[in-house]
Amino acid sequence: MVWAKGVKPVIARRGTPHGSGLGAHRWVIEQTIALRHWFRRLRIRWEIRDDMHEAFMTLAASIICWRRLVR
Repeated sequence: MVWAKGVKPVIARRGTPHGSGLGAHRWVIEQTIALRHWFRRLRIRWEIRDDMHEAFMTLAASIICWRRLVR
């Protein structure tokens, strides 16, 4: 599917610049997951109950969005 779009995978050697522009920007979901790891309770899942963990995930997402909107 990617080849059909005309995108060729280019993997650079270790320690050399790739120059393809890949990795220059983080995807939104990558950034959100990285930001979520700043919340200590979400880094390691302490809650046994699923609903509690989901509540903390929702709270973290809300705080991340609020901080971004305030900026």
